[in-house]
Amino acid sequence: MIKTIIFDFGNVFINLDIEAAHKHALETFQIESLSEEMLGFNSFYEQGLISTDEFLEFYSENFPKLPKEELIDVWNFMLKDFPENRLAFLKTLKQSSKYKLILLSNTNALHINYIKEQLTFYEEFKKCFDSFYLSHEINLIKPNQDIFEFVLNENKLKAAECLFIDDNQDNINTANTLKIKTWHINPETEDVINLFETKKNLF
Repeated sequence: MIKTIIFDFGNVFINLDIEAAHKHALETFQIESLSEEMLGFNSFYEQGLISTDEFLEFYSENFPKLPKEELIDVWNFMLKDFPENRLAFLKTLKQSSKYKLILLSNTNALHINYIKEQLTFYEEFKKCFDSFYLSHEINLIKPNQDIFEFVLNENKLKAAECLFIDDNQDNINTANTLKIKTWHINPETEDVINLFETKKNLF
């Protein structure tokens, strides 16, 4: 029996366009691909291991012609809309009190600040969760196993009683190794609001 639902944020609640953002970054930076160093800094930033100032300074040194405002725009380019029917679904789920609700997201301060500015109901959204974990705040990142173990331990959860919803296959794979039930959601064809129809075998 599922007692806890663990949700990803991007492409579960807020829509992302990762492919377009990657293309936009390459065009803006006038490069063929992101270097290993850039990917490393991106990961450090999402784990909260470097500050926003340090992150932007790295990109400013590598692309001195670009103002910081444009670097921030490139970084936030992937963030799109948050359909309000998903908030309504979440609020109904919260009001039912049937499940413990947890958010577990790989994200960073710039993305969250942008979302708070754009999303009038961010605090309302956040209050729907019993626990709200952002990678840069807990210094852990998916798909590493330790982030899942952290969530299980912090909330005294049994893996087999948890459902984890994420659009990233690597994250799903790690959850599966811990015997957490999963839904590898396809943002192109599926919507979290249809959870109980799509995964009715679990409930």
